[in-house]
Amino acid sequence: MKSSELPIAPSVKAASTPPAALKNWPVLRLGFRPFYIGTALVACLTVPLWIAIFLGWIPLQLPVTPLLWHAHEMLFGFAAGVIAGFLLTAVKAWTGLATPRGTPLGVLFVLWAAARIAGLTGPYVVYAALDVVLLPAVAVILLRVLLRAKNRRNLPLIGVLLLLGCANLAFHLSVLGVLPIAPVQALYAGLAMIVMIECVMAGRVVPAFTMSVNPGLKIKIPRWSELTTLAVTALALALWVLAPPGPVTLVACALAAVLHAVRLAQWHPWATRNRPILWILHLAYAWIVVGFALLALAQWGWVAVSPAVHALAVGTTGGLIIGMLTRTARGHTGRALQVSQPEVLAYVLVMSAALLRVLVPIAAPQWYAAALVWAALAWSLAFAIYLIIYTPWLLQTRADGKDG
Repeated sequence: MKSSELPIAPSVKAASTPPAALKNWPVLRLGFRPFYIGTALVACLTVPLWIAIFLGWIPLQLPVTPLLWHAHEMLFGFAAGVIAGFLLTAVKAWTGLATPRGTPLGVLFVLWAAARIAGLTGPYVVYAALDVVLLPAVAVILLRVLLRAKNRRNLPLIGVLLLLGCANLAFHLSVLGVLPIAPVQALYAGLAMIVMIECVMAGRVVPAFTMSVNPGLKIKIPRWSELTTLAVTALALALWVLAPPGPVTLVACALAAVLHAVRLAQWHPWATRNRPILWILHLAYAWIVVGFALLALAQWGWVAVSPAVHALAVGTTGGLIIGMLTRTARGHTGRALQVSQPEVLAYVLVMSAALLRVLVPIAAPQWYAAALVWAALAWSLAFAIYLIIYTPWLLQTRADGKDG
């Protein structure tokens, strides 16, 4: 298998099996195909819809309040859907063992899509019931594959995936009045889990990708440094979600921001300046530094929490997703890892959406409504570009005729 097809470095103990014969519809041959199309469509359509509802342009009645629906769908519809598709693909690369394809993969995708539709139409109990199934199902499926392959290195990611599912369940139980917590706290927990997944995966792929296109460049970060950064990140996120605002959380978030800035600098981001498919990953990761810095400032009320949340959700998550959606889809459809100008425009649009959504409300709050509209437009156009270019590729057999 080509190194360009490995979204995360495989285990040294990965098993190998002969490639399966071409069968099933191409869109159901590997997990990234249906989920990348579906999540890009959700990103393209739901953000403008949310802004139209928020500004009173569309009086749509949703099963839950519009703000909670928007936040939930971006985390557990869009981001979690991408993570599911990515891991269903990556685990096959790590282990050499089959992950769901054909009818089983179709069932997982239909389950995800049905939850998105129910989120617009209700009733809420149906929405919740459909929505809570996917993440535990994917976690159990992938856990069995990793255990069969004795690939223990990646088991922690399955644990984080299960915790993400628990946060989703807590959200729905809170909305239904079963759990005595604020729904937004469960959403913060979901975002925290997604950020942790991003920190772990970025630490594996970004340095490796950067070295692969820069002969002679060596990036070797001590294990203790990586573990310290991840531990402080987990602590800062846990304090933010679970503890009241205060100096301890401020210090933890500020320290996390510094550690991630140092980590990013060690990855030599300037070396990727002529490689858009790489600089988007570095630039998106830089938003983690901004997000934690803003979370620290929010502890004493110097800024609102919302800019920090959107730095992590739009800048980091949106940026890493558009970068990985393009890179992994190109690699797994047998195409060159060289993006076109429209794809570069999509990268710029997502980063512009983050700037508009995070910085304008802080610097010029009187332009808040206009910033929301322009950020939504930039975001939607970015994923529309992705859909136009990649949907035909994801619906067809690989360019090199191989399976996958």
